[in-house]
Amino acid sequence: MRRADRLFRIVQHLRAGRLVTARDLAERMEVSERTIYRDIADLMGSGVPVEGEAGLGYLMRDGYDLPPLMFTRDELHALVAGIRMVRAFGGSGLAASAETALSKIATVLPETRSAELGAVPIQAASVGPLATRARDMLDRLQAACDGCILLSLTYRDAQERETERTVRPLGLMFWGRVWTLVGWCELRDDFRMFRVDRIAGAVEGPRFTPSAETSLVRFYELHAPNGERPDEGLTCAPS
Repeated sequence: MRRADRLFRIVQHLRAGRLVTARDLAERMEVSERTIYRDIADLMGSGVPVEGEAGLGYLMRDGYDLPPLMFTRDELHALVAGIRMVRAFGGSGLAASAETALSKIATVLPETRSAELGAVPIQAASVGPLATRARDMLDRLQAACDGCILLSLTYRDAQERETERTVRPLGLMFWGRVWTLVGWCELRDDFRMFRVDRIAGAVEGPRFTPSAETSLVRFYELHAPNGERPDEGLTCAPS
C-alpha cells in the first residue's frame, strides 16, 4: 500500500469519532506500530486535528474535511467513460445526474488537468438515441426499486404475447444491449428478470414490505457466482 493511501485510510478511521489505538491501526494497515506513530506525527504536523498519544489512542476533532482527492489518469478515464455510458444508456434522471457528477469532477481538478476530461478517448454511443419513453420508463422503474413500490406490469414476451404481472421491483441491470428489471413475480412466486424494452406499461401500486427471501441479496445468492453482485454469469435469463 502506498504511504499516501495509508495516511488517507488512517484519517478515515479517525473520523469515526471514537478512540483508536495504534495497535488497531497497525493491524488494519498491516504495518508496525512504529510506522503508525510516524504517520500520526506527520498528520499532526501537516495540520490534521488528531488528538491523543501513544499508549492511549487517537481520535479526530469534529468538523475536519479532507481536501479534494486527485485522480490518477486511469481513474479519470474510468470515471469519464462510466459517465458517458450512463448518459448514452441511462434514464433521464440518471443521465442528468451524470452530467452534474462530471461538472463536480471538473471543479476538483487543477486547471492543468481539466482539459483531460474532454480528451478521454472513450465514447459510448447507442445505435440511435435512446427513446424518451425508454428513458422515462427506466426512471420510473428506478424510483419503484428505491421506494419499494409494487408494480403492475403489462409485459410482452419474445412472441409478442402480453401478460399482466404483479412485481416487487428490486433492481436494474444493463447487459450491453438491453436493460432488465429484476423483481419478485407474484404470479410465478419466484424471481424473474424482465426486459425493459418489452414492458408495455407499468402502474404503480402500494409500497411493499421488503423481506429477506424476496430480496436482491437473495437473488444474487441463488443466481450469481458466490452470491456476489455479478458483472456477468447470471444463471437466470430475462423472461
